[in-house]
Amino acid sequence: MNQELSKLIEEAHAITRETQELFGDLDSEQLNWKPSAEEWSVAQCFDHLIVTNTGYFPLIKKIVDGQHKPSFKERLPLLPRASGSIVLNAVQPEAQRKFKAVPKFQPSNSTIQGDIIANFHAHQEDVVKHMKMTDGLDLRKIIITSPVMSLMTYSLWDAYRIIVAHERRHMAQAKRVMDRPGFPQG
Repeated sequence: MNQELSKLIEEAHAITRETQELFGDLDSEQLNWKPSAEEWSVAQCFDHLIVTNTGYFPLIKKIVDGQHKPSFKERLPLLPRASGSIVLNAVQPEAQRKFKAVPKFQPSNSTIQGDIIANFHAHQEDVVKHMKMTDGLDLRKIIITSPVMSLMTYSLWDAYRIIVAHERRHMAQAKRVMDRPGFPQG
């Protein structure tokens, strides 16, 4: 397996383990508690990740099946490199700027089932499976359009890095929720 891809897959596995350790014992009340009406709960952070990451799966399948035909903007030489860097920097856990998720990638506003952490664990297996499906491809040369922001194009390699960084960002957000005054104790 490509060594760089292998490292990203191991990072995805690490995120799965850490998620289970940090949030796996939370009950439904704790998972759905929100510091304020405008802020997300722990459950919403993970629901958002599942919804967002799943948006990449059809693109990856098309690439693996040889059905991906680059659009005009995906063929522009500098745009994907610049876009990938911009998005990757924006989703880093330490990035200070907050972004509002586009409507189709918003988490559920209703109570999320208490099995969201188990669902995220299963989802991570799907993320890893999709990454492994592209082993052997030149991930830096395959350019896709972001399923989140259609103006952004970047390499599949950057997409994988964005997925992992985005997961780290929302894990940190979920940890901060647990540290807030008023978080229900189990």
